[in-house]
Amino acid sequence: MKRRLTCLVAVVGVLSAGCGIGSTGPVRAGAPASGLREPGSSHHYARLYFVGPYGIQAVTREVDAPPTPQKALDLLLRGPDAAERARGLSTEVPPLDGGLVAQGADGAVDVRLPVTVANMTRGGGLGLSQVICTAAGAQASDSGRSPEVDVRVYEEGYETPWTVRCDAAGDVVPVPAP
Repeated sequence: MKRRLTCLVAVVGVLSAGCGIGSTGPVRAGAPASGLREPGSSHHYARLYFVGPYGIQAVTREVDAPPTPQKALDLLLRGPDAAERARGLSTEVPPLDGGLVAQGADGAVDVRLPVTVANMTRGGGLGLSQVICTAAGAQASDSGRSPEVDVRVYEEGYETPWTVRCDAAGDVVPVPAP
């Protein structure tokens, strides 16, 4: 009987101890969440790719209308803004006389380069990656499709395009022929 009473006291003691977390009031944990759009908001953003200390890095800029691939590439050609430069971002896209021409259609985008790829890849190909990933991101955003957007690249002096995609890391990968 004494043993039973001791066990009952032990069980009641354990159950009354709870989980070991003391009661506290609200605890400040920093600023409220930011970066997500409010449902139904009319803000539009362009995703541009610049070169950072560790490779290609995406940045987001607010724009006044949904970004088309051409609009996004026009922003890319202007280079990083002051805040982006302060974060160590730069561009490897060479000055392009005649600009870039991009046209989105059917979940893909055609990019016409005014130079050969050899002239764009002197810095290791990062300039070409910036162009392809920026165009793909704008087409995905514009069409509401998944980020897997085929980019058909037409380079100066060649009639036949080659097709690539931008992966999640900002790397350009070829699209296998069907």
